[in-house]
Amino acid sequence: MKTARTPRAPAGKYAKSRQAPVTLRWYHPPMNRYHRYYCGSAKWAKRLDESVVPWVLRDYDLGPDVLEIGPGPGLVTDILRQRLPALTAIEIDGRLAASLAARMQGTNVTVVHGDGAAMPFEDGRFSSALSMAMLHHVPSAELQDRLLAETFRVLKPGASFVGMDSTVSLRFRLYHLFDTMVLADPNTFAARLERAGFADVAVREGKGAFRWKATKPA
Repeated sequence: MKTARTPRAPAGKYAKSRQAPVTLRWYHPPMNRYHRYYCGSAKWAKRLDESVVPWVLRDYDLGPDVLEIGPGPGLVTDILRQRLPALTAIEIDGRLAASLAARMQGTNVTVVHGDGAAMPFEDGRFSSALSMAMLHHVPSAELQDRLLAETFRVLKPGASFVGMDSTVSLRFRLYHLFDTMVLADPNTFAARLERAGFADVAVREGKGAFRWKATKPA
């Protein structure tokens, strides 16, 4: 597997909000206080804007109706909504979903409180989907695979699923003390995407992270 450094690139307006009643049997708050602070910080926002998001999205055409899975406080949402005609963000944490929905009111973003492993969307709805540094918060490989399968289900034929997640390091472990942290192995992740039904899967490791792109067959 090749190694790629995350390049720097410039960042690329519009949010409705919707709260769906859901029952989240497996969920418990997955982040310690410092980790929650960092994920909403200006430092992380700058890194996302300048390196992470461009490294993952490159020049891909995401289409007119995009799904973001696990936006958290919405730093990636802020970047994406300036570039896309419509964005739906599904967030399992009720407080984060409510906060993001309030902040996105009146824009092109619809925020849904819901479970990425059991999404309340019809089959074949979205033109693409993405997940940014979220997957390791899903507390088991089984639930992660369910989320991959659900993402496949809600995508249109020919649509892409792109994303990234972290790889293990001492600093990453310290950030996740007393957190949920179930890291996916980049060496086996392509096979997991293929089991969910995806084709044309590409996985590449970078410094401290890996990215992927996969397609739902037309």
